[in-house]
Amino acid sequence: MHIQRGVKFLLHKRVKGDSKNLAIRMRVTLRGQTPIDFPTGHNINASDWDIEHQCAFQSCKAATEINRTIDEWKSITNEIFARFELLEKRVPTPCEIKELFNDIIGRKLETNSQITDEPDDLFRGFDIFTETMGRQNQWTISTFEKFAAIRKHLKDFDPSLSFSQIDDAKMQRYFEYLQHKDFRNTTIAKHLAFVRWFLRWAANNGYYNGTAHNTFRPKMKGINGNSKEIIYLTQNEIKILETHQFLPSQSSLERVRDVFLFSCFTGLRYSDVAKLKRSDIKDGFIEVVTKKTNDGLRIELNKHSQVILDKYKDIQFPDDLALPVISNVKMNVYLKNLGQVCGIDAPTRIVYFQGNKRMEQVLPKWALLTTHCGRRTFVITALQLGIPSEVIMKWTGHSDFSAMKPYVKIVDELKARLMTKFDLL
Repeated sequence: MHIQRGVKFLLHKRVKGDSKNLAIRMRVTLRGQTPIDFPTGHNINASDWDIEHQCAFQSCKAATEINRTIDEWKSITNEIFARFELLEKRVPTPCEIKELFNDIIGRKLETNSQITDEPDDLFRGFDIFTETMGRQNQWTISTFEKFAAIRKHLKDFDPSLSFSQIDDAKMQRYFEYLQHKDFRNTTIAKHLAFVRWFLRWAANNGYYNGTAHNTFRPKMKGINGNSKEIIYLTQNEIKILETHQFLPSQSSLERVRDVFLFSCFTGLRYSDVAKLKRSDIKDGFIEVVTKKTNDGLRIELNKHSQVILDKYKDIQFPDDLALPVISNVKMNVYLKNLGQVCGIDAPTRIVYFQGNKRMEQVLPKWALLTTHCGRRTFVITALQLGIPSEVIMKWTGHSDFSAMKPYVKIVDELKARLMTKFDLL
């Protein structure tokens, strides 16, 4: 669900005509409800206030501190609404917004977030965990959605689940519950890793006294990544996408093609392509701070990525974005359509495990295309071109060579198969 709301930063005038030392307030409005005002504790002269962008002009001495508070409070407010949209799936009351916001910024000496001995303590603790970690790690909406799904599974497994019940035996029953859902082993492994993270946080904060987050580690086949098929485009398939001529009615697919290829030629994650601004583009390279890891990257532009940027340089997009991005979910749907239209249909085998069963599927490659295939394509293509792994890692932001091993393995296998062509001489 989406909650209709407004968040504005306004100057409070005590009397009409005031222009000096005005208090800055955040005003949150819900449709049909009385607005809620939050004093920021900052004051500013009207001449130093940018009304259009609702922030302090940089010429103001206190601009850095004021604007930092504004950005932080916007983020906190968005997280509060994300919690109600994704976890509770309801519209909060103004009182709930006010209390939760004040709790988060630490205005209350006695917080309402204390854990009690009631059976629902674990789920209240889970909500505090997602609020805290989401704020500290700047979670995206998709991450909140992942943890909302985990919370639902825990609730479905045992609606009265409490911290005191969590031990290896209880975790084993939860593990079996997930297996009965016919999830793949890789999905269950990720799920349990998130639950362990939650329990580890709860233990560190005094909510949980057990050790299951350290001791419960069931063995599952196929979770080490060795059997996972890495989906990427070959150099020939990249060329097919590049040269495909779209009909006027297929302009949406053409834009999706361009954004995807930009990832193929730069190695950027979709989340970083989606927030790439024109100001990030320099003379012959781009500079970005990655959304996932907060790494600062400098990526040189090649002729292919430069052509894509030049194609859209005179078109204005919201927030001064450089490319015509759409949501990740829509992009993944369009990519499959794009692959079909362009004939990216090579039979592709995927292998996975459910419990002890080894499962295989053969699908046309277009059915497996996602935005992350662009980054994988970049790495494998770079390795095929003989670019050292150390250089590739500078572009992609990989800090550990172990993350490159699956890609190196693919390239080595390709080389071995190509060498057999000499046997035909």
